[in-house]
Amino acid sequence: MRHLRQPALRQSTPMPRRAMLKRAGLGTAALLTAAATGCVPASGHGQTELVWGRRGQSSGRFLKPRAITIDRNDQLYIVDTTGRIQVFDRDGNWLRQWRTPETKNGRPTGLAIQHGRRPEDDLLLVADTHYYRMLVYRLDGQRIESKEIGGQPGRDPGQFAFVTDAVSDDDGCYYIGEYGDSDRIQKFDPDGNFMTQWGGTGREQKKFVRPQSLVIAGDVLWIADACNHRIQRYDISGPAPRWIDAWGQQGQQPGQFHYPYDLALLADGGVLVCEYGNQRIQRLAADGTPLSIWGAPGFEIGQLYQPWGLVVDSKNRMHVLDSNNHRIQRTRLPVS
Repeated sequence: MRHLRQPALRQSTPMPRRAMLKRAGLGTAALLTAAATGCVPASGHGQTELVWGRRGQSSGRFLKPRAITIDRNDQLYIVDTTGRIQVFDRDGNWLRQWRTPETKNGRPTGLAIQHGRRPEDDLLLVADTHYYRMLVYRLDGQRIESKEIGGQPGRDPGQFAFVTDAVSDDDGCYYIGEYGDSDRIQKFDPDGNFMTQWGGTGREQKKFVRPQSLVIAGDVLWIADACNHRIQRYDISGPAPRWIDAWGQQGQQPGQFHYPYDLALLADGGVLVCEYGNQRIQRLAADGTPLSIWGAPGFEIGQLYQPWGLVVDSKNRMHVLDSNNHRIQRTRLPVS
């Protein structure tokens, strides 16, 4: 597949910039926000190296990609609104694809790699959002139905509303987020047996409104509490999760968020936050201090249109799911 390196990758009928910003819920001043915030650098730190993908349904193209994850070999797994899971190398070369079993009700919005003892044991966890379940695949696309969890809507243990994300810890336990009737996290043992749950719909701490993305680092579970415009963290080392803290509030300033949809943890303990609403990537230090911002609303390279996700590869580059531009942008990490 050829990489698309044109200065701009536009939809067939581009929306005027002012109209696009209005639809996204941002004023035109949003383009200037990062530049006007003083010591925190604005867009431009972390120059875009590669742009690939475009609107379409053939291999290597996307229709509003909704989730991305990366394996230990830097292969990228991306699902879009066709229900296809496409796999690429870190340079955007298409490798393989398959489809989720059903898409009439809706498509998945979460992907994660479960690491096994050996690389060949690694699995892909799929939040099959509108079918109330977690799907499991080998990395070659072979479905493992015996490991799936859920499939029935409801509020009881083991039942789900709309599943947002599914991840696993070092012991092989699963954590599955959901929104809708029950904004909560459920935990299951490696055999899929229910263990505990927490959360519930609310604005106060320890509650959620659409916990969109889950990431585990050691004994800490990070949660992108999207519609509360914050990140919450839990210690999961014991039998019951222990709340640690919450970062952020709604806004456009550094350290504030507007619909954070995805997280990527960094080797230095910091985090990258993908903001669907602010259409940017923020880098925060391990203590939550905002360090830098990359991206702004738009169609040009280095700009984003309602991004849904990001990952970081072994070469310390981020790959951003520029969803409504139907493409991926790869760039060095934004720096202060």
